[in-house]
Amino acid sequence: MPRPLTHIWRLGKWARIAARHGALRGIQNDPNTPLPVKRLIGIFSIGTFKSREPDYAGAFRAIGPAAIKLGQTLATRPDLVGEEAARNLLTLQDDLPPVPFEEIRASMEAAYEAPLETLFAEIDPVAVGAASIAQVHRGVTTDGRDVAIKVLRPGIRERFARDIRTYEWAAAHLEALGSDEARRLRPQLVIANLKRWTNRELDLRREAASASELAEHMVGTQKYRIPQIDWDRTNGRVMTIEWVDGIKISNTEALIAAGHDLPDLARRLVLAFLNQAISAGYFHADMHQGNLFVQADGTIVAIDFGIMGRIDRRARQWLAEILYGLTTGNYRRVAEIHFEAQYVPSHHSVDEFATALRAVGEPMRGKPVSELSVGQMLDGLFAITRDFDMQTQPHLLLLQKTMVMVEGIATQLYPQINMWDVSAPFVREWIRDELGPEAALANRLREDTETLLRIPALVRRLEEHYPPRGGAPEPPPLPDIELMWERRARQERDRNWLGYVAAALVGGGAMWLAAMQGWIG
Repeated sequence: MPRPLTHIWRLGKWARIAARHGALRGIQNDPNTPLPVKRLIGIFSIGTFKSREPDYAGAFRAIGPAAIKLGQTLATRPDLVGEEAARNLLTLQDDLPPVPFEEIRASMEAAYEAPLETLFAEIDPVAVGAASIAQVHRGVTTDGRDVAIKVLRPGIRERFARDIRTYEWAAAHLEALGSDEARRLRPQLVIANLKRWTNRELDLRREAASASELAEHMVGTQKYRIPQIDWDRTNGRVMTIEWVDGIKISNTEALIAAGHDLPDLARRLVLAFLNQAISAGYFHADMHQGNLFVQADGTIVAIDFGIMGRIDRRARQWLAEILYGLTTGNYRRVAEIHFEAQYVPSHHSVDEFATALRAVGEPMRGKPVSELSVGQMLDGLFAITRDFDMQTQPHLLLLQKTMVMVEGIATQLYPQINMWDVSAPFVREWIRDELGPEAALANRLREDTETLLRIPALVRRLEEHYPPRGGAPEPPPLPDIELMWERRARQERDRNWLGYVAAALVGGGAMWLAAMQGWIG
């Protein structure tokens, strides 16, 4: 476990980089920032030449790969970093210079435990893409198939583990400062989820499994496809997947020249996301423009499945009702769901929360996304979270991030699209199928039967049975971080204990000598 001075050194180095990019002014000026944090920023920033215009994305990119992932997560948190910083962080692209192919080749042969010539007839040494965690090369297998080969950067697992340990240490100290705002925002839980997501990305077998699972969920979706995995050439450090020929969805000029219907592409992209998030509860959470291609027949092909989101059925029902309530103006029901899901503490008024939601939702209804957007809706929702003591729900962060990404791509394809008009029929049909009378009866029969079958086991495990926690899944275990002041207190206790032992030994020795002298005398 690194010493506190090691964490402080890293944080200080990162703070100086952020200060040079002008990215710490917002934290220093925020009245909710704890005073010790402001003082540390002031100390770390001494002697730095600060940019006049803050460049948050540039700061995270300069700090390193783990910071890029953290910055992309914070892009969905205007309540935490502010609206200006969140907008800037949305521009944070995960691209870095590639590692020389000689190092990549050595890493691949070590992972395969075999010469590359036994698996591939050809590999292009020039990377087609390079990000913070891995880079991709085009190749041809020995049986003649065109493939994309994704390889982890050498040493990246160790670097991520080191940086995330410091994030955990900093988050634990921030919460321990006792600030109500820090407790509400739950930075330790945010970092715990970031750690879980990045650990998933750092095992390419899990990414391959994610692609395979998503492909099964999307079988019935027309003109949306997931490339096939080459499992014989995939392991923890290398993933081999079918090569995709197509036009990047961001290249609107090429799409128009190829005769594609851009409004139709935009609608199908939104519906594909809703199908994943609401119907399947499992969605591609890195749907930026570089990860989506359009083939000649209009099929949308997704790649890069390192970041995936999962939502349980109960939370999906609430999500569908919230979206439908916002589109139809049923703010009372949306407010009730927030209380049912325990997102809002029960001491608040449902009616007051419904009124606050109306202030967010009414300006959006009936307008195209070019005027008002999902991103602005999320900004408005975050703005009222503090007034109603809503704690951060880390399990929804990926969903919020992906919604903003999908909206951005759909808007670029078709600026006049109305996200609500596209979403409402899908959500309404899903609610009817999942929450209607027939579905409710079928679910009740199934649940009651399963409950009866579980009774013997439930009786035996009664002491271990706990009530449901609402819409949030059980949080992951948080690391046991020893706080600096606890460390000092323990060291002081150790010194005192040693002093007591020494005093007892000296005192005992003196008494023994006195007794001996008296016995001799």
